[in-house]
Amino acid sequence: MDSRGGSSAALPSEPQVPRASPDGPGHDPGDPAPPTTPSSYRFCDRATGLLLGAAVVLSPWAFGTTQEWAIWTLNTIGYALGCLWLCKRWLRVRTGYCPPRWGEEVAQPGQPALFRPHTKCARWLTRSLALLTVLVLGYGFLSAANARAWFGEPVPRFNERYLPWLPHSYAGGATWFACWQYLALACVFWATRDWLLGKTPRESGEEEAVFPEVAPRAPTGLPERLSRLLWVLCLNGTLLGAVAILQRLDGTDRLLWVLLPRFGGADFHFGPFTYRGNGAQYFNLLWPVSLAFWWTLFHASRTVRTGPARLGNNPHLVLLPCVLVQIACPIISASSGGVVIAIGLAVGALAVLLAANWSATSGTRAAMAAPFVLAILLVAYLGWSQIQGGLGNAFMDDLGDRVEIYQNARKMAVDHPLFGTGPGTFGTMYQLYRASPREDWAAYAHDDWLQTVITFGWLGFALIVLMLAHAFARWWWRDGIACRWDLATMIWLALAGCLFHARFDFPFQIYSLLLLFLVLCAISVCLARPQ
Repeated sequence: MDSRGGSSAALPSEPQVPRASPDGPGHDPGDPAPPTTPSSYRFCDRATGLLLGAAVVLSPWAFGTTQEWAIWTLNTIGYALGCLWLCKRWLRVRTGYCPPRWGEEVAQPGQPALFRPHTKCARWLTRSLALLTVLVLGYGFLSAANARAWFGEPVPRFNERYLPWLPHSYAGGATWFACWQYLALACVFWATRDWLLGKTPRESGEEEAVFPEVAPRAPTGLPERLSRLLWVLCLNGTLLGAVAILQRLDGTDRLLWVLLPRFGGADFHFGPFTYRGNGAQYFNLLWPVSLAFWWTLFHASRTVRTGPARLGNNPHLVLLPCVLVQIACPIISASSGGVVIAIGLAVGALAVLLAANWSATSGTRAAMAAPFVLAILLVAYLGWSQIQGGLGNAFMDDLGDRVEIYQNARKMAVDHPLFGTGPGTFGTMYQLYRASPREDWAAYAHDDWLQTVITFGWLGFALIVLMLAHAFARWWWRDGIACRWDLATMIWLALAGCLFHARFDFPFQIYSLLLLFLVLCAISVCLARPQ
């Protein structure tokens, strides 16, 4: 137990940097000064935070980032984040600056240099993830450059000089478009990870050494940058959910009362998402993380006395209504799959909180149960008949009449087992596998696992699965942002819910959902077991 009354295991390790003398801004000449952040590096850090916030806020509001203008806008932000990340790495090499980072200790007083006590396994995991990222991107761009054909264009073309023993694509234009998206998303992932692991001047001691009158903030159990990102996600998701609920109650068939989609009616849409299932998937990704963030702040408020119960002293009071709005969205969307996943996530989240706080007081248990009790009351208010009908349809209507799509899609996977048809080519190639021209021309397989096997082949699919494994394995090594196991497990729960939903729908074909998923993966690979 630390002197503040909380468990030290719940908080990141304190930076070991020299502190300013209590008698003034000076310090003992024998002690090394805290590392001063170069102005150019500080600018890159601040720009990264602003662009990352812009990306996570804009992506759902831009009609789910499904239109070409929205995709290229988010691509541009992703490329900018990647450039800033490369600039920061270049500055480290060029100037020799070693930024203070979570999971890395600085020199003790009297030691001349910084040291980095990385565990070998943690270093191997980071390097293997970087290698897999390069391999997947290279796999996609090689498929586009080695295109066998260009279907989907006004005049289909064929390439007789393609190399069949290398990855190739049957719709070169669609593969190029998909690969530029994947490059931007990879830039977002690595820039987010690098930014989250860096300490702010306050956390590193640099700000306190220059301005000794600056008082430290009350501990929240999480670093400042991670807290800021989670606040942006929670508040933006709550506003998005409130607008989506109002839009559904209004009965308009326009997305955000602005855009009239080509498909579906008012009941088919939800908020800015053309397909209500995508809207439900977005909120099912978000609300477990919001709940975990609320519980982390609530736990910190009980271990550290910050004053009376006011919003300024207890920000977790704001998060509980946010969680309730987000949980309500999958139910109100009337998405069968969304309702099923929301119920499963609620059961799993309650089990995690109870297991993590088995010996807690009755007041703490009541606080844990509050979101779920309110959610049950919300379901009862919305009408159990509607929910029951949705659950019945989820299991009794042949998965939304998708059996025909699955049968045709499996033929595609059998015909192209190793390299697939090329990233982004499913909608183009599906026309060739319809049993009759009268059948619907599906743009998605409604099974992202199967669609990934079809487009990337088993080779590319194996690389992607290995990348996903890092998000669930990285916490077990003590080299990153120290956090309680229940916080990490809640994030894993959100990711697992989306992966399960992907078996019956297409969340990973929607840019905004894939971006949020990767941001949560970046958070997950930054977390580590407490020391």
